[in-house]
Amino acid sequence: MSEKTMLRLTPAIYKALRSHGEETYPNECCGVLLGRFEDGGNSVEGAARAANTRTDSAHNRYGIAPQELVRIQRQGREQGWDIVGFYHSHPDHPAQWSNTDLAEAHWLGCSYVITSVAGGAATQTNSFLLTGASEEDKAFVNEVMVIEGEPALAVDEAEKASRSIPA
Repeated sequence: MSEKTMLRLTPAIYKALRSHGEETYPNECCGVLLGRFEDGGNSVEGAARAANTRTDSAHNRYGIAPQELVRIQRQGREQGWDIVGFYHSHPDHPAQWSNTDLAEAHWLGCSYVITSVAGGAATQTNSFLLTGASEEDKAFVNEVMVIEGEPALAVDEAEKASRSIPA
């Protein structure tokens, strides 16, 4: 995909995603991004924390209960928002998607934000857009994060990440 997509979010939401990962370390955190689908990318208006249901391996997997996802979706709709993405942390691993992340991602057109948390401190946050027309051809593509009020920070972080990801 040659055109760049963007994920727009506020500094407060960006900080909240990273803080959530630090709070749940050494386990993965997870949550839902609410907002609007817009030309050129997704715009995040709110983020909802979710409980990680993966008690078998919460240190390297996450799951969100369907009932909780429906509740969050309903709350978002009350505000006029859609689910535009999901976020989770990678404790002591890079902020890059894994084969498991791709296999368990099903919301085409949504952003998937991953924060690396090393030793309890958030170190890098990247976003990936889930593209494709079906489960058979879905793929993650790098997504530039634009943090309103701090675009230089977001662009620099996304550019560093895209240079380290093989095409």
